[in-house]
Amino acid sequence: MSCSCGTPTLPLSPPNRLRRNPNPRFSSRIPSSLSSIPSSSSLKITIFGDSQRLQNRPRISPKSSILDLPLLPFELDEVLVPSECKTLHLYEARFLALLEESLARKKLFVHFVLEPVLTSRSSVEASFAARYGCLVLIENVERLEIGALVSIRGIGRVTIVKFIEVEPYIRGAVITLKDNIPDCMGDINSAVKELKDALYDLNSLEIKLKDSKDEPLQTRVKNSVSWAEREILADCFEAFVPTLAERMSFAAFQPVSGSTGSELLKLQKEKLQAMDLKDTSERLANSVKFVKKNIALVAAKLAIQSIEA
Repeated sequence: MSCSCGTPTLPLSPPNRLRRNPNPRFSSRIPSSLSSIPSSSSLKITIFGDSQRLQNRPRISPKSSILDLPLLPFELDEVLVPSECKTLHLYEARFLALLEESLARKKLFVHFVLEPVLTSRSSVEASFAARYGCLVLIENVERLEIGALVSIRGIGRVTIVKFIEVEPYIRGAVITLKDNIPDCMGDINSAVKELKDALYDLNSLEIKLKDSKDEPLQTRVKNSVSWAEREILADCFEAFVPTLAERMSFAAFQPVSGSTGSELLKLQKEKLQAMDLKDTSERLANSVKFVKKNIALVAAKLAIQSIEA
């Protein structure tokens, strides 16, 4: 099936309504991303990005610029950026099958967003754009009585160039998407240092903010920075791993302890903008501004906390 814009599309049979998550304590879950897709005779997914014909290639090759991997769709408010870590509760058979396949493929799969596309009123199909692809690494799997808790880490942006199959889960071919090569690395290095200093200041303030006994000992920001600073990522494919500067430019876009709904909404907008950019220096500048706003925000919350203590 093809759409008016001429890019590849994927016909899908109507998804079954997914049952409620038996463990609602985990907010980052798969069912919410698919249960909202309206039922229809078929669904049409448009691939955003450069498409190309794919020849017969091995599914995984360390030197290959194309990977054939399982694809896991989410709603727009669940976009994942490189360096970000989150936990999924997988419990449906198709998603558990995807998990097993990913574990057999160097613990890799692709996290992407299904964004609704406006179509003509006469259209009987629901259309969605496949955007904001992020190669992820499975860092930990905890088997449960019902399903599994899966901790994943965003590695780098990817573009989906071809859908290969949809049952029992979506599988496709992806290529890496990286920033343009900067003109002056000296400016980039200075910007990275400024960002790291700001992130460490934010982390120092955040660990003083007593929000909940359930809060992890390590902040989300510190977790992302520690990962981004790793020079060698032997568990991933080199061609798909961004530069240190690009990894650091994404590390700032993490929620801070006790974030309100409006603060999380602002974070979401920043993440979408960061994923769209291909200029490392611009993203670094945006990251510094965002972190400084969070520093002021956390400082204000600490002042209120000290008054109420």
